[in-house]
Amino acid sequence: MSTPTAPESTLAPNVQRELVLRMMPMPADANANGDVFGGWIMAQVDLAGSVLPARISRGRIATVAVNEFIFKQPVSVGDLLSFYSSVVRIGRTSITVHVEVVAERNPENPQAVKVTEANLTYVAIDKQGKPREIPR
Repeated sequence: MSTPTAPESTLAPNVQRELVLRMMPMPADANANGDVFGGWIMAQVDLAGSVLPARISRGRIATVAVNEFIFKQPVSVGDLLSFYSSVVRIGRTSITVHVEVVAERNPENPQAVKVTEANLTYVAIDKQGKPREIPR
C-alpha cells in the first residue's frame, strides 16, 4: 500500500508548517449522510490553531478572531484528518496562525485532499484574562 502525498501548501515558501493534530471523525460527529458537521471541524481547527500560540506565548491564550474559514471539500466518517499550523504574524499580544486540514481517504486507493483552511488570531492573556505581552 502506498502512502498518500499531502497536497501543496498555499503558504509562502519560507513559512514552515507543523503537524499539530491528527484525528478521525466518528459517526457521532456526522449527519445522517455521513458528512462531518462543519462545527465539529471548526472546533478541531481551533484546537490545532492554538498549539503554536500557546507554545510561543508560554502561557494562557484565547481565540479572539476567526479571520477566514474555507471548507474546500466535504469530510466523511473514516477520513484521517491531519491539521497543519503555521505562524503568519506575531504582534505585541496576539498571534495569527494559518491552519490547513488534509484528509487521507480511500484506503484501497489512498489520496490526500486539502479539505479546510483557516486563519485564526489568538491573544496571550494573564490570570485575570487581560491581554499580556508575548515574550520575545
